Amino acid sequence: MATRGQRQSGTRPTSNRNGSRGRRSTKHTDNVGLLPVLAKAVREVENAVRRPGPVPITIRSRFQAIGLLVREERQRLKVDPEISEQQRGEQLKRLDGIATILAQSAARDSTLFTLLEPDAVVSDDTHLLKREMLTAAGMPVEAPVEPDAEGETPAPTTDRRVIPQAVVSRQLANPFLAPDFSAVADLKRPTTNRLSTWELIGPLLSAFERVAEGASACMALPEPTTLQFGKGPELMKHQAQVVEAAGSGHRTFLLADEPGLGKTAQSLLAAEAADAFPLLVVVPNVVKTNWAREVELWTPHRPVTVIQGDGDDIDGFADIVVVNYEILDRHVGWLGQFGFRGMVLDEAHFIKNTGSQRSRHVLTLSERIRARHPRPLLMALTGTPLINDIEDFRAIWRFLGWIGEKAPEPVLMAALEETGLTPLDAGFYPAARQSVIDLGIVRRRKVDVAADIPARRIADLPVELDDDEGRSIRASERDLANRLLARYQRALVARQEAGYAVEGIDHDLVRKVAQWESEETAEKTGENVFSMVRRIGRAKAGLAADYTAQLARSVGKVVFFAKHVDVMDAAEETFAKRGLRSVSIRGDQTPAARKKAIDAFVNDPEVEVVVCSLTAAGVGLNLQVASNVVLAELSWTDAEQMQAIDRVHRIGQTDPVTAWRIIAAQTIDTTIVELIDSKAGLAARALDGAEEDPQTQTDVQVEALARLLTQALERL
Repeated sequence: MATRGQRQSGTRPTSNRNGSRGRRSTKHTDNVGLLPVLAKAVREVENAVRRPGPVPITIRSRFQAIGLLVREERQRLKVDPEISEQQRGEQLKRLDGIATILAQSAARDSTLFTLLEPDAVVSDDTHLLKREMLTAAGMPVEAPVEPDAEGETPAPTTDRRVIPQAVVSRQLANPFLAPDFSAVADLKRPTTNRLSTWELIGPLLSAFERVAEGASACMALPEPTTLQFGKGPELMKHQAQVVEAAGSGHRTFLLADEPGLGKTAQSLLAAEAADAFPLLVVVPNVVKTNWAREVELWTPHRPVTVIQGDGDDIDGFADIVVVNYEILDRHVGWLGQFGFRGMVLDEAHFIKNTGSQRSRHVLTLSERIRARHPRPLLMALTGTPLINDIEDFRAIWRFLGWIGEKAPEPVLMAALEETGLTPLDAGFYPAARQSVIDLGIVRRRKVDVAADIPARRIADLPVELDDDEGRSIRASERDLANRLLARYQRALVARQEAGYAVEGIDHDLVRKVAQWESEETAEKTGENVFSMVRRIGRAKAGLAADYTAQLARSVGKVVFFAKHVDVMDAAEETFAKRGLRSVSIRGDQTPAARKKAIDAFVNDPEVEVVVCSLTAAGVGLNLQVASNVVLAELSWTDAEQMQAIDRVHRIGQTDPVTAWRIIAAQTIDTTIVELIDSKAGLAARALDGAEEDPQTQTDVQVEALARLLTQALERL
């Protein structure tokens, strides 16, 4: 009897003419199992991509399903104890052939590469295609998760849904309060169905990639009648315009102002103008306390409650409920029935992966609020709406009710119908883009609306790692490059034997090898790109802290950012040795400790440095008492880097802001800096109509590895 590994890989013993067991029948076994199913499917993709015109959505889903199955099958084969090394090698070779065809297909349409990124959205169609291929291969298929009684897809972990007692008390106090389901009747419906058979989500997203130079991405906003709302501080004109728009009846906003232009104040006062209470505010964990303070500043007459843990101590009668993304799974049930008339999503790019539990909970809450109340106020706040890909818009648009999973919602569809155009018309794209903008995209730059904010610049400071650790890092980087090179050469031989070869460096294969490396754990004796960057960060820590100390002595307070705790610890030790007082802001702090550290840095003249975690302190803080920022470790995205800098460069700043990036010369650090900067133009082009072209939309980690391998090949 064949083993399980033999059945799945398509190999089993066969009998020869004499009835004895002999070599396997290649002709038979090549048509058994998952690999022939994938081979057939990838040829269909290859043929479809070669045809003129955009790649259909069905082919994109098939491409993604094949890529995911290739990745999963590769991992399975590497650890399957029931197949021989020869069988393992043969199957991996065939998988490489399928992967090669995928890469060649994606070379014709580079957007296909984004479907295989680690955080790529996996659509329902892709899941269905995966199941169909596994079924055709005779392999076990995991049953899809069924929605529960409330229509929610359960989280994969144990259900921890809670209903705080204060919420029950509020419900009992209003036993006859019925939800208002009239929202659907209030929607603007299309007068024609000319576009009903068109796939429109892709063209809508494409419209923001095709933007002409200088084209703005901001809806028409009214002139404010006042800059003073309630008892809070006076607003700037650009802030008051959004509040005025909400007061005039506009109800959905993608508030994408550059960081530091006061989006929190705009959203709270827009809710006041729209009478959108009770108001739900969903935020990152690190800014929950800051939101409560902002409420007290701008709308002090509105009670606010912050949900911590299971919400045992919340005020069920508060007007504003603040909850963080990380605990939504526990509270999504009662929040969806609470009767909110508005919802604010802070750092809305957190939901860019529509397949994540976080995104699904947010979208569920938005749908329930829109179903229960006519024209609720929905606001998505983010200074960085695009991190890697124009597709990052998709989840935010769904939250705002502009599009559904597969088609525009009625209001947007009506606007598209009114254009009289189809995606075949060149004029469709600017008209479609404007239709989306008119729904509520608000994007202002500091240079345009806050000319009094001083300039910001980024200065790179290369440092030489000339000690033993620096030499060890460079040696490890060479080892990593050699491992990539050996892998490339093995794959190149397999590709040539399969009849695929190119002259010179095969850049498709280079990128594929880099992708494989990024997905797998490094060998026990080797390095991976993540551990390499972390080692570089530790090696730079003392030098970065020394420079920070010099800055503090000459210019005053300095903000020091790092990614890893050990780098922060090393910096604080250096500051103590230099006689500098410092405080830190970290992810594991209590809200009280965090507030104490911020207040000390802002108010105590003897506290000269604040040591901040890039992930824990990069959003929601106002550190404008300083005008110099030191980035001791590099972020993987330009968005995270700019968020950190904008803790200092914001309204109220009176001095020019300089961010000092500490870069380890002659290491992969320099490559990462170049890649981060090359991706910075994506959001500028899509939203600001800036002149920069959007660069590659793939992970910086993969591109860094690809550069490392390419350099090794060029040295041969």
